[in-house]
Amino acid sequence: MNSDSRKVLIIVENLPVPFDTRVWQEATTLAMNGYTVSVICPKGKGYTQEEEYLQGVHIFRHDLPAEGNGAVGYAKEYLTALKEELRLAKKVYKEIGFDVIHGCNPPDDIYMVAKHFKKYGVKYVFDHHDICPELFEAKFGKTSGLLYKSQLWLEKQTYKHCTFAFVTNESYKKIAIERGKMNPNNVIVLRSGPKLERMRIMPPVESIKRGYKYMVGYLGVIGQQEGIEYLLDAAKYIKEHDNNVFWGIVGGGPHLKALKKQAHDMGLDDCVEFTGRASDQQMLEYLNTADVCVNSDKYNSMNDKSTMNKILEYMALAKPIVQFDLTEGRYSAQDASLYAKNNDAEDMAKKIMELLDNPELRKKMGAYGRNRVVNELSWEHTSKALLEGYEKFFTGKFE
Repeated sequence: MNSDSRKVLIIVENLPVPFDTRVWQEATTLAMNGYTVSVICPKGKGYTQEEEYLQGVHIFRHDLPAEGNGAVGYAKEYLTALKEELRLAKKVYKEIGFDVIHGCNPPDDIYMVAKHFKKYGVKYVFDHHDICPELFEAKFGKTSGLLYKSQLWLEKQTYKHCTFAFVTNESYKKIAIERGKMNPNNVIVLRSGPKLERMRIMPPVESIKRGYKYMVGYLGVIGQQEGIEYLLDAAKYIKEHDNNVFWGIVGGGPHLKALKKQAHDMGLDDCVEFTGRASDQQMLEYLNTADVCVNSDKYNSMNDKSTMNKILEYMALAKPIVQFDLTEGRYSAQDASLYAKNNDAEDMAKKIMELLDNPELRKKMGAYGRNRVVNELSWEHTSKALLEGYEKFFTGKFE
């Protein structure tokens, strides 16, 4: 490895860049600090060019494999993605070169691509975005069987093959050390802080509220483990008790259609809006208009240990938050949030009503969260761990 070249290939399997905020922030930060950065990712979310050069980053995209079901389906999906990643990695190595492959999960299989380049002195760095065994449990309710055991095995192999790892929080660091058998000195907490120039405080757009006095905002993927059903139950409770709250749910995802139908069946069409996938401008308009923002992620092993970007984004906009009492959610928000009883929609509704009835408390909590992001948790602060990790790597200081 040439310590002067500092060439990094980032591979992300489940989302394209620049759509994947964490990966894009990592790539552009490294590029701005003198690294030669290439990214291999799937097409999608409107990003269809096979090759692109943006903000100093070389991007190589492949077709997104069909989503699999069952052991055979998942194996086919992952093998197709690995084949494309290896093909493009060979192309990048020949045309640009790289000293290290930085693999972003899920799934925990990108180390297999890196193994091909080990003979050339290329090292593997693992960027742990999701804990796949817990994600599997959250989706399928199982902690046994071949597929679940395969998640544990792949995670173990990933840590076995990496020189060092970036993790999103202390809960993930504990997993890297205990399950992954990593040297604690080789595990770096790199939090996914928001960029303040993206999360801009703007005047509210009152017309969004449809004439309602208050607004509750939500930002995120509309998926299976996001707990949107709790949000809808809370909306129904508040409608039946006060009926002065509009709910703006910003984001797209696989369960959007089903949840729209559920809201309709619950009689919430007048006070609940699903925007679908939104531009940054629309997202900012909705969240800046909200009086309270909510994280409805239900309590389970996955969510309890994971840092949710939406929490930090709410805080960046000085919004008071209501969420269930999850370990990493509490670490992020601290006094910027009220904490409902886990998986209790009625208590979540009551906490929201408590905030709506107390403008001074909302203001105090919002200011606390904003200051915490500005002074500690924004990408401007958290990205130092990325640069320090690679400086340590390229100067041979990992054990």
